[in-house]
Order: sequence, then structure tokens, then C-alpha cells
Amino acid sequence: MNSATYISTRGGLTPVSFRDAVMMGLGNDGGLLLPAAIPDVRGRLDDWRGLRYPELAVAVMRPFIGRGLPAGVLEQLVTRSYAAFTHPEIVPVTQAGPLFIAELFHGPTLAFKDIALQFLGNLFEHSLAQSGETLNIVGATSGDTGSAAIYGVRGRAGIHIFIMHPKGRVSPVQERQMTTVLDANVHNIAIEGTFDDGQHVLKEIFNNLAFKRQYRLGAVNSVNWARVLAQIVYYFHAAFRVQERTGAAAVQVAVPTGNFGDIFAGYVARRMGAPISRLILATNENDILSRFFSTGEYSLGTVQPTLSPSMDIQVASNFERYLFYRVGADFAKVRELMRQLARDRRLAIGGSDPAFAAGRGDTAATLEVIRRYYHEFQYLPDPHTAVGIAVAERFLDPAAPTVCLATAHPAKFGEAVVRALGHDVPAAHHPALDALSNLPTRCAVLPASKAAIEQFISATVAETRA
Repeated sequence: MNSATYISTRGGLTPVSFRDAVMMGLGNDGGLLLPAAIPDVRGRLDDWRGLRYPELAVAVMRPFIGRGLPAGVLEQLVTRSYAAFTHPEIVPVTQAGPLFIAELFHGPTLAFKDIALQFLGNLFEHSLAQSGETLNIVGATSGDTGSAAIYGVRGRAGIHIFIMHPKGRVSPVQERQMTTVLDANVHNIAIEGTFDDGQHVLKEIFNNLAFKRQYRLGAVNSVNWARVLAQIVYYFHAAFRVQERTGAAAVQVAVPTGNFGDIFAGYVARRMGAPISRLILATNENDILSRFFSTGEYSLGTVQPTLSPSMDIQVASNFERYLFYRVGADFAKVRELMRQLARDRRLAIGGSDPAFAAGRGDTAATLEVIRRYYHEFQYLPDPHTAVGIAVAERFLDPAAPTVCLATAHPAKFGEAVVRALGHDVPAAHHPALDALSNLPTRCAVLPASKAAIEQFISATVAETRA
């Protein structure tokens, strides 16, 4: 098997093609899909360094797609996906103080999720046009995934999207970015609970295989491999840009994370041979992941609301993918550990991983970084990026420059900026977001239960077919 053939982390799925993996989303055995092999691309790095971002995306993705897309189609999908980005480099890399910053927020919703979800929306549309089928996308969001997914598929033929967000636990701007989209194929649901509750309901629904098949459900959360695949690209891109400026043999990449999807893409890039010496994992007070990489224990706690709401997560849905590699691709061991986690709310693994450093940036550190970087370096990070910077500064290495991923525009979290600086500033605004304040909204409020969400999906699909 090769990198364009996909298996499940739990071993209960006959290997499938790239297209089938994308349309399946979550594995039908409850596991997450992964390529059967990760290609070694170290011999191609010199050829890739000078590529423009869309060209690099095609080069990085091609081994994982194989014959899954006809010649020229991948190029067309990638070009279309990044046409809406406002910066010519797609992902510009700038310097602020001791760090380089890779800005991932120049897409339609001003968040890093656009990089993957614009591509996934185009991929879905192409696949459905070829097959004549329809798709009902169901997702759960802690903030940015929802709006990016909605903007990726709004108005597209053959697709309806149902997005759950935790009521009152996303920023006002994040909520309005979702609920002001009134296209007939967009359905927002505010659930009475946390993001983890929504993610649990999502997995329950996808594990109901009869319902999944009947309503042709698809996933846009980072459980969908295409999300991870599109994100691998900017790790190569950022490393190349920093190497050009510094001459370093390798770089470190700091990643603010809650669901482990973004940093898992970096882990795959490193395994492929990207010039990355180490990944620096940064969490806020919801520090289950940083505790794991420090102690080897993954134990669930209670979600704490913070200034970086997209990271207010305890159950990191992509962690199972990493776990698969950590236990030597042992399907039985993965199944055992996931059963243990469900039963005991904890699991433990011995040893460490030199690919990672990890730390926690709490609210005080977040506010201090926003304030200091604005005043000292004339750079305004959003609170998620500030968490990444706070932790990155603890692991600086003279031999390996550090680049931090900037995951959202600060205008998405203006209240945190005002709290940090004591006043509003022009850099904390964006015309696309300011325009949302007077637009009408549409959203259903439902309990965080499988039955309630399935009933809503069933009724909505029946109404659209009538």
C-alpha cells in the first residue's frame, strides 16, 4: 500500500482511496483515516523551495492523492481555493521580536481554517459533480472551523451544512460570522453545552452508520483527512521562507492548539522530511495536550472558558492519529487505549517524543504578550497566537529559528485586545468583520444530544426535498 491508500487507526476498515477517505470523514469503524504510508520527500526539497504557494500545495498533496484526481484537476482546485485570499503570498512570513510569524489568516473568514476548508469545499463540489450525489455536512466548532466551513460551501449545489457551536462560548464575532450567512444550504445550531459536548454528539452521529448512510453525511472537522493534508503545506512553506532569511538548516514551529489537528499536520510534514527540528505545542488553561507531552498522561478535565476560545477543548479529536504512530501503528493497542480513555477518562504512555516541546500560556501570559508585542514590536497578535508566542519564547534555540503560526486576525477577538491594551486600536478592526454588526442572523438552539441533532437534520433534509 502507498500514501494514496487510506487505513483506519483502529484497523477495522478495508483500505480505501483518497476520494473515499474524504467523503467518509470519520472511519466507519470509529477510527480516524490515515495514509497507509508517509512519503519521504527529502530529495525534493530543493526543487520545492522556489515554488509559489499554490504550486507547493500541488506538489505536497499529490503523493497523498495519486490517481484520485485527474491530471490538471488538483491544480484547478488549488488555484480556485486560494483565489479569495487577500495576500499574494497566501501565507506571508514576517518577523516580530525574537520570532518569525507565519500569518495564516488572509482568507475569507480571517482564520487559518480557510486554508484547508476552501480546498475541501472545492473538493466536495468536484466529487459530487462527478458522481451526481448529494452531501449533508455535519460539524462541530469551537469558533473558527464553523465559519470557515460555511464560507467554503455556502451556495454550493448538492451540499447542505449543519454546524454546531457551543452557545455563548464563542466570540461575538465568530458567532456572527456563522449566523449571518443566510444561504438556504447553511444551518447553524447553537448547542446548550461545550465544544466537547458537540464533538461527542458529532462522533455519535457518525458512528450511527445507518443514519450516516441514509443522509449521506460528510465531515469538515479536522477528522477529515483533507483538512490535515491542506495544512501540511504551510509547514514546508514557512520553513523555506525562514531558511531563506537565516540560512538555518532547520526551524522550530510553535503551534497554538486545542484539537491537535493543526500541529498533527506539522508532525506529518516533519515525518515527510520538512526541515523542522521540533514542534512547540502551546495550550491555554485547557492544557490536556501540554500535560501529556510533559508527563505522558492524557487525562480529561473540565473545559475552562478563556480569551482563546478556539482552544477551549479537553478531548482533542486528532490525538488518536498521533497515538497510532506513538504506539508503533498497532491497531489493537489504539483500540485498547481509546476504550481506556472512554472508561477511565485517562490514558498513559511511557517515554517521550523528541519531535515535541510543550507548554501552557495562561490568560495572564496571553494579555502580556499582546501588550508587549504591540508596544515593542508593533505587531498585534490575536489571543490564540499570543498563547503560541508565550510558549515559543521558552524554547528559543540559536541553531533553529522559531516560527509561530498566527491562526487568526486580531479583529476576531477585539475584546481581548482592548483588555490587554486598555483601549481600542485600528489594528484590532477589519472592514469585513465590522460590516457584520447590522446583518440579520439565523440559528437554531438545541440540546447537546444525538437525538435532537439527528431530528433537526432529518426534518431539515425532508423540508429541502419537499
